[in-house]
Amino acid sequence: MADNTETRYLRSNVIVEPLVDRFYAWLHTVAPVQASMNLANVQLPMLESYLQSPQVHVSASTNPKFRGGYYVGVPQSRAAEIAALVASIQRDRAPMLEFAAAVAEAENLIRQNATGSDLSPLYPRLPSAIRGLVEICYDTSNQPSLHFLEPLVYQSAAYIEQRQSVQLSLDEGEERPFILSTPRLPSATTLDLALPFRHPALTELVGARIRPTTAARLRDALDLDDGQASVLDQLLDASPSLSADRHIDGGGRIRYFGHACLVFQTAEAAIVTDPFISTDNRFGDRFTLDDLPDHIDLVLITHGHQDHIVLETLLQLRGRVGAVVIPRSSRGNLPDPSMAQYLRHLGFPVTEVDDFDEVAFPGGKVTATPFLGEHADLDIRGKSTFWVELAGKSVFVGADSSGIDPDLYRYIRGHLGSADMAFLGLECDGAPLTWLYKGLLTKPVTKKMSDSRKLSGSNAAQAGAIISELGAGEAYVYAMGEESWQGHIMATSYADDSYQLQQIDEFLLWCKDRGIAAEHLFNKREWRW
Repeated sequence: MADNTETRYLRSNVIVEPLVDRFYAWLHTVAPVQASMNLANVQLPMLESYLQSPQVHVSASTNPKFRGGYYVGVPQSRAAEIAALVASIQRDRAPMLEFAAAVAEAENLIRQNATGSDLSPLYPRLPSAIRGLVEICYDTSNQPSLHFLEPLVYQSAAYIEQRQSVQLSLDEGEERPFILSTPRLPSATTLDLALPFRHPALTELVGARIRPTTAARLRDALDLDDGQASVLDQLLDASPSLSADRHIDGGGRIRYFGHACLVFQTAEAAIVTDPFISTDNRFGDRFTLDDLPDHIDLVLITHGHQDHIVLETLLQLRGRVGAVVIPRSSRGNLPDPSMAQYLRHLGFPVTEVDDFDEVAFPGGKVTATPFLGEHADLDIRGKSTFWVELAGKSVFVGADSSGIDPDLYRYIRGHLGSADMAFLGLECDGAPLTWLYKGLLTKPVTKKMSDSRKLSGSNAAQAGAIISELGAGEAYVYAMGEESWQGHIMATSYADDSYQLQQIDEFLLWCKDRGIAAEHLFNKREWRW
C-alpha cells in the first residue's frame, strides 16, 4: 500500500454511483413517496420475476430489441445475492411497502367515495401509514385527489436513509447496466460505502478532484477498513488531472458537455445546466469533469427526469456549487416530487424558482421561463426552461420542452427580448407514460392510452415555431442520449431512418433556409465571444 500521508487527488475517471437498496438512485427512487411506490410496484416485483426466470432476464437485458426494458442484467451465478436483496427489502423496508399499499388503498377510497360532497368523513378511513401526511381535496371541476405533505413524509417511516450507499469504480469506457432495472452488486474492483448521500465525507472525497488530500485523511473520513483502503488507493493519484483551460480571463464562453449539459462562463462566474458529465477523459473527444471550473455559481435543473437531475454527477460537484436552481413543484402531487426537498436532504444548497423568477450571479442573471409538455400530460409543475444573460448575450435553454403552443414563446420574447442563441431537444417520439411512471399509477391504464401519452419534446415544426417566436439567430439541438457514456441512463438507440433524426434534419434545413445558424450537437462544442 502506498504511503498514506502523501498528497493525493481523486483520479479523473472515478465514477460515484449513488445507490438505494443497490438500485441506481434518482429522484423517484429517493423521494420517499415515489420511492415507496417504485420499490413496491416496480423494483421488488422485477427482482422476484428475475428469481423465477434468471436466464430470461439476462438474455433480454443484452438483446438490443429490449434496450431500456425492465430486465435484471445480473448473471444467474449471482442469483443468490438477488434473493438476499429481496429478503432484505421485504424485511427492512416494510414501512415503505406499507406506505405504498396505503397510497393505493387511499386513492381507491377517494375514487369510490369522493363524489363532490364533504370530504372530512374520509379522513378517519385513511390507512394509518399515511394519516397526518396527506390532504384530500377537489379541484374546481370536483375531481378529487390526494396531496402529500412532503416535508413530513421525509420525517416519517417511509424515508429510510439507511437504504443509501455509494459505489466507487474506475471508468474504463464500458457501458454500465441500465439504471431502472439492474441493481449494482459489489465486486473486487468497486469500493462500496454504506454512507448516506449527505455525508460530509463524500464532499471531502469528491473535493479531492481539485484540492489535495491524503489517503489517511480519506480513510478516516470514510471509516474504511484495510481492504477498503486498498481499493481506495487505486482511485487516487499523485497529481490532479484538471484542464488548464477550465477558466477564462475575459469575454464569454459556452461549452457543450453532452446531452443537455451546457457550461456558461465569464471571468467572474460559471453556470451549468443539467449536469450529466463523462468521467472518461482518455480520448479527448468530449469535455469531462476535468474541464469544469473549480467553482460553479449556479447549477440549473430543468426538470426531474433521470437524465436531467443526475445525482451521479451532482454528487461529484458537491462543495463547489453556490446553489442548485430548481423549478418549484406542485407541492404534494404524486408524480411531481419536490426537487427542493430532495436535494436539501442530500446536502445541496437550493434556490427554488417559479416562472419568470430571476436569480442573479456576478455579471449576469438567470430567468426561469415556462416549460410545456414532455411529461405524458401529467400535472407536473416541477419543470422550467431558462433564459441566461451573460457577457452581452441572451441564451434560451429549452431542454426537452415542447412547442405545442407557440404563443407562449411570443410572451417570453415580449418579457425578455430576443434570444441570441437557443438550445433545444428534439426527442419527438419519446417513451410512453408507463415506461417511467408505471410505479406511481394506482389505476391501470390501457396500452393505447399509455402509448398516446409520450415523454416527447418538440418536433421540427414545433422547434421552428419556438425559434421564430424567440427571434433566435442561432439554434442548437442536443444529442438526445446519442453520446456513448449515457447508455446506462438513456438506453436510446437511433437508426439513420429514426423519426427523431429525420425531424432534426428537417429542422436544420428549415433553419438554413432562413439564414439561422444551426447544428445537431454531439459530444463537445465551444462558443467564444
